[in-house]
Amino acid sequence: MRVLSATVLIALAALSCTSVLAQSPLPTLGDGSELTASAERRLGERIVRALYRDPEHIDDPVLADYVQGILQALLGAARAGGTLSPEIDERFAWDILLSRDRTVNAFALPGGYLGVHLGLIGLTSTRDELASVLAHELSHVTQRHISRLITDQDRQTPLLLGAMLLGALAASKNPAATQALVVGGQALVLQNQLNFSRTMEREADRMGYGLMAPAGFAPQGFVGMFDKLQQANRLNDNGSWPYLRSHPLTTERIADMQARIPPGQATAQPPTLEHALIAARARVLASPGVDALRQWIAEPQATGFASQPVPRRAAALYAAALASNQLRDAAGARAAARALDDLLRDEPAARRLGRLLNAEIELAAGDADAALAALPEGSARRPELLLRMQALLHAGRPGEGTAALQTWIVVHPGDASAWQLLASAWQALGQPLRAVRAEAEAHAARCDYGAALDRFRAGQDLARRSTAAADHIEASIIDTRLRAMESLLREQAAER
Repeated sequence: MRVLSATVLIALAALSCTSVLAQSPLPTLGDGSELTASAERRLGERIVRALYRDPEHIDDPVLADYVQGILQALLGAARAGGTLSPEIDERFAWDILLSRDRTVNAFALPGGYLGVHLGLIGLTSTRDELASVLAHELSHVTQRHISRLITDQDRQTPLLLGAMLLGALAASKNPAATQALVVGGQALVLQNQLNFSRTMEREADRMGYGLMAPAGFAPQGFVGMFDKLQQANRLNDNGSWPYLRSHPLTTERIADMQARIPPGQATAQPPTLEHALIAARARVLASPGVDALRQWIAEPQATGFASQPVPRRAAALYAAALASNQLRDAAGARAAARALDDLLRDEPAARRLGRLLNAEIELAAGDADAALAALPEGSARRPELLLRMQALLHAGRPGEGTAALQTWIVVHPGDASAWQLLASAWQALGQPLRAVRAEAEAHAARCDYGAALDRFRAGQDLARRSTAAADHIEASIIDTRLRAMESLLREQAAER
């Protein structure tokens, strides 16, 4: 009886909390978040630390550059339109995380991190379709949907707790009633969250649609992407389309987007060669198995290939060249790349992707000079910078690329791959202290502050044994960065 009385008091207290919560209004669009921007960014960093360690995570410079370019255009439109507040703009990361996963999925994380599966990129036919997904996910972030969901979840917790405690009270009389009460409480919480999520989905559609034209994309991309997802949902309902699970595609959402397209502009934009190559790259890199790679190689040899549209043939040849390169077949990769070059003459953006592919092929074949010849000297774009440094390292000339990479990381200090290449270059140039600091910065860029702290401490030990004047400057930088890592680790410990 004492236990039962205590349980009754706890249940009544929980119900009292529920009563207070019931009087509180639901969050309105754009309001209702109790999570600060700084706290949301820190929460996002805790999540991406695990994603960076995921074997499916991939930092492919070509794909990342393309997707990041779309995101930056959408961010510019959000700033100009006033839907992105200065505080959120400054504090959030605005970074893309790519996954090799072949499933069709994309997601927004706290703090301005967006995740995209290669399966989704490979499904899209146009740049506008991919932009529609990113615009939708970006709107989840700018409208603080994630923090509002967290706030709403905290508010709903007493509902579930109260139902479970009432179930414990009823257990002494009727076990069936216990299950009914607990399940009923869970259903109430889930229904409240589902309704709130549907509201957010509609808002993200509307806000994302409004970003498309100002960012330079055709709004028809929304309708085209919805059509693809709807067809996929009808053809395959075995769980292979997680984007449809987390973003339920309702008839209302589809009709709303179709109604927003002005009359006479409902025709989808034709695919560009550039996007056809990007989608092909995503499909190949998402299927690393030998059998899948051989299928990509065989496609250009099929009957009737020459009669296919140019974007289709270009995508197939690009996939064949990349797949051959993955299988270390330099001759096959070069042959497919030569055939591809003939199709790319009239589109500069596609020709650039062809040059990058040629550089990758020559680098994999061990011909660093040929790889450098395929890369234009002086380019400040990330894929060219990283490939050029890799080729220079293979050629034994790392000093020729360090200045350009240092300029890059001044503007992009969170580029872990650039830091890692700098570490290799400085090590080859006989500057071990700089190399250790760059390794530490690479760990910090992946939000692995513990590993970064270890490398900075190793740098301190190395600096104490060094007598070079230049190393004193590096030692000072290392001391400053080490204290910053210690502070970040203390914050993490306090949050836990």
